[in-house]
Amino acid sequence: MLKQITVISGKGGTGKTTLTAAFASLATNALIADCDVDAADLHLILHPESTSKLDFYGMEVASINMNKCSACGICRERCRFGAISKDLFIDEHACEGCGVCALICPEDAIIMKENKAGEIYRSITRFGPLAHAKLGIGEETGGKLVSMVRKNASEMAAIYEIDLIVIDGPPGTGCSVIASVSGVDLVFIVTEPSVSGIHDLERVLEITTHFEIRTVVCINKYNVNEEKTSIIEEYCKNKGVEVVGKIPLSENSTKAMLESKTVIEYNDGVFSGTIRDMWNKIITCDTSKKSDTNF
Repeated sequence: MLKQITVISGKGGTGKTTLTAAFASLATNALIADCDVDAADLHLILHPESTSKLDFYGMEVASINMNKCSACGICRERCRFGAISKDLFIDEHACEGCGVCALICPEDAIIMKENKAGEIYRSITRFGPLAHAKLGIGEETGGKLVSMVRKNASEMAAIYEIDLIVIDGPPGTGCSVIASVSGVDLVFIVTEPSVSGIHDLERVLEITTHFEIRTVVCINKYNVNEEKTSIIEEYCKNKGVEVVGKIPLSENSTKAMLESKTVIEYNDGVFSGTIRDMWNKIITCDTSKKSDTNF
């Protein structure tokens, strides 16, 4: 049966993608899905070779047929997003696709048209298949694109007879994060010992608790502030969430990225051994046990 694991963090810069890439190099018969579509960077380490590309269309945007337009300006007056200029030019980046302008235009000069908002890719890497995407600049349909990447990943898993999907989720707690964790078997949260790290861990745990998803935690750069690390460990203990590993601050991560390698490929020493131990724990984790945290 296909198993899905999502790696997320409450904030950016915690080492989420570094660990996802490391897991990719440790996994057997796995597919990787990069769902951090707003700022996808897993490809910088995995160097995928694209096998197919599909245009992604998000919200519709308004378009004015100037041959029918009487320049009455009603559309500009009613547009609450300021997307229509005085010369009746529609800024597609500002248009929210609400359709009010098309509804109230007395000349029926405005239509809603499809808007290309990004691209979806199927690729092959040295660690197996990769499903990934790129969201266009200023686009706001990340959640929908994440859902499509996951659908793409499931289809690829069936084609390649894959039994595990490792998902690199986006940071934060927005709709893209929800789309990346919904229906998965396990969520692996990466946090760090800082005030913002603790705060964002609490917020993202609320999401996994709501969806009743089995969740485990990793504390990255734990030795930067061991007092805060102890606070996180105690917090997780009280909430019934297992801390599966603590990773020390190391130059290995940066050096590995500079060589476009995973940390496992770069130096399979003590640092990588800690990540191996975590991977062995989560791959054998009992996902039938739902999250039992309380808020």
